[in-house]
Amino acid sequence: MSSSVCYSVIIPVFNEEPVIQETHARLKEVMDSTGESYELVFVNDGSSDKTIQILMQLSSRDKNIKIINFSRNFGHQIAITAGMEHASGSAVVVIDADLQDPPKVILDMIAKWKQGYEVVYGERSKREGETAFKKLTAVFFYRFLQRMTSVSIPMDVGDFRLIDRKVCNAMKSIHEKNRFVRGLVSWVGFNQTSVSYVREERWAGTTKYPLKKMVRFALDAITSFSHKPLKCATMLGAVVSLCGLFYLLYVLCQRYFIGTPVEGWMVLIVLTFVLNGITLCMLGIVGEYIGRIYDEAKDRPLYIVKDFVNFEDP
Repeated sequence: MSSSVCYSVIIPVFNEEPVIQETHARLKEVMDSTGESYELVFVNDGSSDKTIQILMQLSSRDKNIKIINFSRNFGHQIAITAGMEHASGSAVVVIDADLQDPPKVILDMIAKWKQGYEVVYGERSKREGETAFKKLTAVFFYRFLQRMTSVSIPMDVGDFRLIDRKVCNAMKSIHEKNRFVRGLVSWVGFNQTSVSYVREERWAGTTKYPLKKMVRFALDAITSFSHKPLKCATMLGAVVSLCGLFYLLYVLCQRYFIGTPVEGWMVLIVLTFVLNGITLCMLGIVGEYIGRIYDEAKDRPLYIVKDFVNFEDP
């Protein structure tokens, strides 16, 4: 798609009825202050509340609003991908609708972009309104990901960022199904920098990333950018096998050279459970990768769009 506006702001939304009007008002205020053309691309990810109805009302009054309405919920990362594929701006900004990422930071990103940077990501210096558990797991996740992957993925960074049109076009050429967008942006390269900001407390509504989704998100991140878990499974299998061999030699020496009777059925039972548990864990790791191969082999579209609103040529 050829560039027809200066800025595209992609906002994935899922059941954001309490906050969506405030999000639009703040984004409009910020983008109007640039004095340049822009579009607000809302991607409705199968909301079951009145989010889409509110967006339709807003779009009838504000022609800068464009809506991609999914046929069902396909997930946050897929919603971002759809926004990138249909954005037309020379610079593309991704921001969530919950207002934890302050829209005014976009102006700092634009300033960096005009200095020549092609990716400007928001780096969280502080996280307001989040539980100690979520902060702790976030710290662990980013540092663990750094050690597991060969791609340098910035720590304490979410999807809130600005990317140049060249980067957006490169992202559109990637069609893998289980997506970790912030990792893909790092993978494609280009000239990258950051702006620091304080992540605010959610303005309204509830988080769309409970623990179950966070775990799935972490698995997608690790398996998309590293095969080290498979290497770890191989190494663990080798270590366990060696331990078993040494234990066998120890038992044989006790029986035939020392004459000590072999006892300890409880130890054998415990070892059996431990070894079976390790085996199942290794099979689970292999299964995660096989499942992703299966998803790629099916080659289904990433998403299905029910409606496009205010797009001239979607």
